[in-house]
Amino acid sequence: MRDIQSGPPDVAIAVDRVGIKNFRLPLVVRDRAKGRQHTVAEVELSVDLPARFKGTHMSRFVEALSGFAGELDLLSFRGLLADVRERLEAENAHMTLRFPYFLAKASPASAATALLDYACQVSGEFVGEKFRQTLTVAVPVMTVCPCSLAISEQGAHSQRALVTIASRFTGFVWVEELIDIAEAAGSSPVYALLKREDEKYVTEQAFANPTFVEDVARRAASSLSRHPLITWYRVEVESFESIHNHSAFAGIEGGNGGKGGDKPVSVRP
Repeated sequence: MRDIQSGPPDVAIAVDRVGIKNFRLPLVVRDRAKGRQHTVAEVELSVDLPARFKGTHMSRFVEALSGFAGELDLLSFRGLLADVRERLEAENAHMTLRFPYFLAKASPASAATALLDYACQVSGEFVGEKFRQTLTVAVPVMTVCPCSLAISEQGAHSQRALVTIASRFTGFVWVEELIDIAEAAGSSPVYALLKREDEKYVTEQAFANPTFVEDVARRAASSLSRHPLITWYRVEVESFESIHNHSAFAGIEGGNGGKGGDKPVSVRP
């Protein structure tokens, strides 16, 4: 049958990325407490398209994903991208997996346990022969405003904030390690289930540890910079202000002089 995609285009301009998105895939990732965790990923997969081709072969993306074992690690992730690049005769290939990661979190006083979900993302790319992979996790925390606390006769304004950490590293780093770093940077962690004694504990802990959005970003960056395996990181904190009709945010990027950005990262099954 005639291969229209491989023919010449009407306008001979190279396309940086072409592919599929919103493709769902069962996924297994390593869980520090339970060994493995089953989840569902939303996949975005793309390649570059030279100017000489009219279109890419979309079915080949799905064929490659259908052969994916569903267990996320460096070899399978890298192997899948290499396979896609070969199937599509491309120089570059990109893939992003977005998935919820669940942790059983015990409340601080009563020890009541419930699942809390964290939005995670693993992205990887082949640019020529160079492979790079990045792990990102978004972690909710509570913050209490130090200024409001200092100037008010009673109380202070508090709010939920979101700490998003993107990282590249050598060796193996648990998703939970990044969650721990983010939660330690705020005034208090956030919990799925709180009894009255837990609410008292969390409130008192948070007010004893007030933090600006800048404080949270700096604390997280400091911990990330000291991690022996992390070669690059970007942390951004967004505070959903309770007394303003806008958010406040702060961001810091750092690492091993930027040199570690091209080193691989793995989230093993």
